[in-house]
Amino acid sequence: MKIGVVSDTHGLLRPEVAPALKGVERILHLGDVGRPAILDELGKIAPVTAIRGNVDHEGACSKLPETDVVLIEEHYLYMLHDLKMLHLDPAAGKFAAVLYGHTHVPNYHTKKGVLYFNPGSCGPRRFELPVTVGLLTVNADGELKPKIVTLHVS
Repeated sequence: MKIGVVSDTHGLLRPEVAPALKGVERILHLGDVGRPAILDELGKIAPVTAIRGNVDHEGACSKLPETDVVLIEEHYLYMLHDLKMLHLDPAAGKFAAVLYGHTHVPNYHTKKGVLYFNPGSCGPRRFELPVTVGLLTVNADGELKPKIVTLHVS
């Protein structure tokens, strides 16, 4: 199973996002959506689960949950926007991964057996940071494999 992981669109869904997410079975948006139309457009690619970020304080996006937990192929994934707001021990909670955004810096690492995955930002470019989306694949062995995809935008 392949999952698209996006964050920090800030109201901009670049045309390069859809091809990068081709073939995903689900999309997880980690906040700072900016406009509800973003979720509608992503929903044309695959079903979307979204949380709100710090810019989502008005309208429909303000009604999104602050955090969410999704079950993917027997893996519980904890979604939140800002990792600094994590107030639980994901390893003790038996989460396979913590998915977060906010910093616009794409990265991933494993700590105490838990994958921490930030797909970066696919919205407006911030400083010299790349424009990216994430892919999270559950391979045949049931292992989570994260990947950062850099979008080539002008």
